[in-house]
Amino acid sequence: MVEFPNAVGFGGSRAPEAVSFNRQELMQILNLYGRHVAAGEWRDYAMDFLRERALFSIYRRNSERPLYVIEKNPRLRNRQGQYVVTGQDGRILRRGHDLAQVLRVLEPKLAVVR
Repeated sequence: MVEFPNAVGFGGSRAPEAVSFNRQELMQILNLYGRHVAAGEWRDYAMDFLRERALFSIYRRNSERPLYVIEKNPRLRNRQGQYVVTGQDGRILRRGHDLAQVLRVLEPKLAVVR
């Protein structure tokens, strides 16, 4: 019999769980997303739940590269912070421990109207 070390049911080990956003984190992200959709700036999103990180990708149109990627990587929790917002060009726009603070980089800047 062939044994698979990471498969459920063989040798008592389980496949590693995927990282995901919890309900509070997802609500914060979707509230921000909804405001930008209502303003006509964003149109689509995608979520990826991988073994080491969770990604929420934001698109202007569904046929292009994401404008922004919000990433949760629990391995970086004690270092730079587990939340990262990356721009379309791959640059890190903001990183930190608090998701609300990290998402502020995507909020529209207020201007004085005279």
